[in-house]
Amino acid sequence: MHQDKKLHVRDIILLALIGIIFGAIFMGTDFIYNALTVVLTPIGLAPMANDLMMGLWIMAGPLAGFMLRLPGTAFLGEFLAAVGEMFFGGQWGAATLISGVVQGVAAELGFTLTGYKYYNWVTLGLSTITSTVLTFAWDMFKNGYSAFHLQLLIILFIARLISIFIFGGVFVKLITNLLNRAHVLVAR
Repeated sequence: MHQDKKLHVRDIILLALIGIIFGAIFMGTDFIYNALTVVLTPIGLAPMANDLMMGLWIMAGPLAGFMLRLPGTAFLGEFLAAVGEMFFGGQWGAATLISGVVQGVAAELGFTLTGYKYYNWVTLGLSTITSTVLTFAWDMFKNGYSAFHLQLLIILFIARLISIFIFGGVFVKLITNLLNRAHVLVAR
């Protein structure tokens, strides 16, 4: 158990792997995002593609934070995944790094609120809430959500919350449980 709260070589390697794997996943999901946008545009819900995909796009942060259990790892996991996506040729280019910072800070905040002492559903729930609120606030500015009607904003917010809870909460918990049972993760 690491009482010194420092990153070790094993932690850095795991963060790098999370960045590379999720960078590739994020880049690959650009096609799904584009297809969802095309399908949802005729019914006036094109922006929902962003909210439905957000859970997957933010998953690297909570996974890194929940696996490594060290301050800053949720941010680093998400940011490194954004770097990976950019280098793999993601459609948003260098702007992906800004999203990586926002999403990383949002995911990290959930762990910060527990003082990095608890790694359970409460922590994942807090990370889900902080990720939903902060990334939605960012999209109000970046993607022009502020121009939408209140009813659409509520629908988009709920879709984002559910997406982030499924990917950044349920799937993160399932993955870490499997890795713990396989004795892959070091107890902290």
